[in-house]
Amino acid sequence: MGDTPSTGNAPDPKPGGRKLEFGIYPGGVAGQIVVPAVPKPEDRAKTLQALARLRPAGGPFTVHIYRSYLDAQNDAKEDVEHRRLVDLYTGHGYGVEIVIRYRRDGDPAGFAKFVRGVVGRFGDNPLVRGFQVTNEVNFAASGDSSDGVYEGARDALIQGVIAAKDEARRRGYDQVQIGFNWFYRTDPNNEDSFWQYLDEHGGKRFSSSLDWVGLDVYPGTFFPPATPPAATGDFVVNALSQLRNCFMDEGDIPESVPIHVEENGYPTGPGRSYADQRTALESMVGAVNTYRANYNVTNYFWFDLRDADTASPNFQQQYGLMRDDYSPKPAFDAFRGLVSQMSLRAKPPPAVRPPGRNRGTLLLRVRCWRSGVYAQVRGSAARRIRRVRFSANGRHFDDLGGPWRRHMRLVPTRRRVRIGVRARVTLPARRVELRRSLRCRVRE
Repeated sequence: MGDTPSTGNAPDPKPGGRKLEFGIYPGGVAGQIVVPAVPKPEDRAKTLQALARLRPAGGPFTVHIYRSYLDAQNDAKEDVEHRRLVDLYTGHGYGVEIVIRYRRDGDPAGFAKFVRGVVGRFGDNPLVRGFQVTNEVNFAASGDSSDGVYEGARDALIQGVIAAKDEARRRGYDQVQIGFNWFYRTDPNNEDSFWQYLDEHGGKRFSSSLDWVGLDVYPGTFFPPATPPAATGDFVVNALSQLRNCFMDEGDIPESVPIHVEENGYPTGPGRSYADQRTALESMVGAVNTYRANYNVTNYFWFDLRDADTASPNFQQQYGLMRDDYSPKPAFDAFRGLVSQMSLRAKPPPAVRPPGRNRGTLLLRVRCWRSGVYAQVRGSAARRIRRVRFSANGRHFDDLGGPWRRHMRLVPTRRRVRIGVRARVTLPARRVELRRSLRCRVRE
């Protein structure tokens, strides 16, 4: 079932199609089947140096970060860590997509409420590109890597997607896109059951809340487990065709909803050479790019940046384009070249001043406040700011000495209305204007 180019059972590549937006999981830890192993510590400075080498000139580059719905104590701890990570990556001009995992039994409603909170707290950042709601719910063999093992996961996916999109729309976070992912692949009966469940229990409200559907595909590792590196691209096309032509149709998801390759990787380790990884990467990324118009693929993420433990005999610890000491494998430069060649070029949103040579990044974050709006200017260039004038609804609020944030009291409104916010930022040699809008109800 599905298209396979090497057998002749695939359509000719269609011309056109939007160029790809690229990204990567910037960590080293991978969800693992059997017993999870302990990773080597990460070095944030070296991570940022590596990301800067991968970022395409004049184009977006997005990182995946993961969080879990476990218990109140863990949720609070993760929230603090995620604020730090989001500030770190967006402050250097990278987009962020947050994966919200469901890891409790029997609590879809609680998960949907949790998702609303995450979208509300992080969607005010203009470089938070979106949220993946749940992780691999169709796969129930590993609770460490996939959510399908947890009771109520399918309902959590449906309710979480609807809640995430509703919260983003309600707040006017227009840049936020909502999706979920599918693991290629399990047995046909399970797949039919999964997609029919989404259709029957999600319906139009679910499908209309989706901005994309994600694909997780690892040829030569789990399915299929034994694949020559040069043939891995065939299986990526096979996965894309199944998802687009069969399963999304079975789930009554419109053809207009694009596919994101959310996770795709090939590890090194025993029996898997560095040359094999590079060959597989070139095969898989090349296949996605070649057939992107056939299956409406718009985004691609590699998994992952660095090994968790290069000396481990477990291949699940060695998905990285770099060793655990951040020295690059041959696949690193191969990926860098493909990103440079194939990446979409696009202007940043008006709330972001992108990084440039010795300039750093500035971004305007805005959220509703009971009596108006709260705005702040953040980013790696914030230390160079001399003055900020915030404006909203014709009112001006100056910050002459930092920390470059203001509560802006506005005229009350009877309902939620669109409010445009500007920040005129004075730097040593120039001025920059940042703009953002959101939907708020202003109370007395």
